[in-house]
Amino acid sequence: MVNHFFKILTILFLLVLSPELRGEETRSGIFDHRFRTLKTEVVDRFMSPPVIELGKGERIQISFDEIGEDVSYLSARLVHCNVDWKPSSLVESEYLDSFNTIDLDDYAYSTNTFIHYVNYQFQIPCEGMNPVKSGNYLLQIYDRDEPDRVLLQTRFRIAEPELTVSAKVTSRTDRGANDRYQQLGVALDGIGPEFGNPYQDIKVEIMQNARETTSRLLLTPLRVEGERVVYEHRPELIFPASNEYRRFESTSTRFPGMRVDSTRYVEPLYHTWLTTDYPRADSNYEYDSTQHGRFMVKEYNATDSSIGADYITVHFFLDTPEYIGKEVYVDGEFTMGLFSESNRMRYNGAKGGYELEIPLKQGAYNYQYVVRNNGEKSVESTSLIEGDKYETENEYNIYVYLRKPGERYDRLIGYATINSNE
Repeated sequence: MVNHFFKILTILFLLVLSPELRGEETRSGIFDHRFRTLKTEVVDRFMSPPVIELGKGERIQISFDEIGEDVSYLSARLVHCNVDWKPSSLVESEYLDSFNTIDLDDYAYSTNTFIHYVNYQFQIPCEGMNPVKSGNYLLQIYDRDEPDRVLLQTRFRIAEPELTVSAKVTSRTDRGANDRYQQLGVALDGIGPEFGNPYQDIKVEIMQNARETTSRLLLTPLRVEGERVVYEHRPELIFPASNEYRRFESTSTRFPGMRVDSTRYVEPLYHTWLTTDYPRADSNYEYDSTQHGRFMVKEYNATDSSIGADYITVHFFLDTPEYIGKEVYVDGEFTMGLFSESNRMRYNGAKGGYELEIPLKQGAYNYQYVVRNNGEKSVESTSLIEGDKYETENEYNIYVYLRKPGERYDRLIGYATINSNE
């Protein structure tokens, strides 16, 4: 049974062996098909991006599964990165007050599941791994016998807030009012002489719904007003509005959850068929309260869903004519912002639509359909299928970095998460 599931994973997740994700790659990703469901979040703050404040007792929790019945001897290390996620020039003893390795000995075996797996969980900071510098961090997990081979890795941030970050989001943009876009205005307050030259030393990164592929980097402000630095009327501050995330719940195999058409057992695991999806670009906007792309592992009857939720093959179907010259993908936090054979849909001419099946752990999921040009690694777009509705409720994640002349890394000195409807 498990071997058959491994074959499914190998076919569907060839992404993890792709050469483009090796070497100096610093994106979050899984590079070995044994591992699944990598989740990085702030403890007790599901709806927050993975960023904590230095010295405040907050913790980042990392969890993932290894398919099979045997535990592996895994370890983890941290790489301090600059704003562009390239490793900084700091040595380990400068950004840690401990050794840069922890053994992942906190694990548990799945219970009452058709697909057997081992669940690993740990938190940062912890005994043996305590970061002492702010900035971007890449956590890498590896086998103790092969420390140079990264099995999976994930990003998070540590901040030392020294200023106030505020922002407003409006549909009255430099490209038109109440149309397809949302535009931000960002202000930093509390900028004194100790922050150096705001036109040269401060960088501001903005993302929509924590999607790394939407990242915009602002290098210079529009103006400085005393201790206030203002970023307005810049092309980088205008985002396609997209649309509310689609969602489904696969929390039970006994009865259909939200947007589940049917579920049945097909050896060696359960399969769930979602209700048919349709393009929304030409439809009127409809509000729906979502998780802004996130997923949550949950099995309705389990005491501990991290080991009680099973893996189910989820079937997506998008009813639409074929988009010639385009590639269609399913995207959400569970895809880690990656686009490969693992989440690429295939057109079925007999059924008249795109289809995809992915083994996912039971839970509540958000997703969208995104498109990019065939064979290109260009930025993906939700516009063609989902449409851009100016009313859409989006999260905007804002990070402020400082590097004064002579400093060797980018400090994260402020951050904020802004909701477009607030």
